[in-house]
Amino acid sequence: MRVMLVEDHRLVRSAISRTLQAPGLQVVAEASSAEEALDLVMEHRPDVMLVDLDLPGMNGIELVRELAPRLPDTQIVMLSGSADRDDVVAAMRAGAVGYLTKDLPPDALVRAVLGVRSGDLPMPRRLAAQLVQRLIKAPATHLGTGGLSPREVDVLRLIADGLTDREAGEALGISPRTVGRHVGSILDKLGARNRADAARRYRDGL
Repeated sequence: MRVMLVEDHRLVRSAISRTLQAPGLQVVAEASSAEEALDLVMEHRPDVMLVDLDLPGMNGIELVRELAPRLPDTQIVMLSGSADRDDVVAAMRAGAVGYLTKDLPPDALVRAVLGVRSGDLPMPRRLAAQLVQRLIKAPATHLGTGGLSPREVDVLRLIADGLTDREAGEALGISPRTVGRHVGSILDKLGARNRADAARRYRDGL
């Protein structure tokens, strides 16, 4: 997997780069700012980007929001010193597929990045549990149209925030296959081309 790092602290960036010198991973580019990342990313087109939240100038969430629509095949993961739930939600809504904290042990970071390929959620369990609870309890008043059932609204909310079918099923107490059937119904009702299109419509308020 080709990895790009976006981190403004040189020592931290160097430490992360050394950590990712593991079988199956290759760091292909590094950037110290969002602006530098924008200059480099289209040339390297990494499989995974690790993006710091607090960058000088354009911050990490703004960078994710800029890049996610342009690089649908690149999985963007926030790597931050903040474990604030609002930061996690903001990152996922911007288009990140996961959120890792910098106190993660090196071997756990490697496992998390490698797991992106198989659809694992790169996020500490505590943050994932908080995120799921917030998403489930969040009001869905902006989804008053589209003919979606309450369960389909729950599924779309979780899928739009980056959860896999398995993770959404665990959160809702249903099987991944049932989640998949709900997703199929959502696409039909919304006339969406794919999951990404349905997720975009959710974030735009349908």
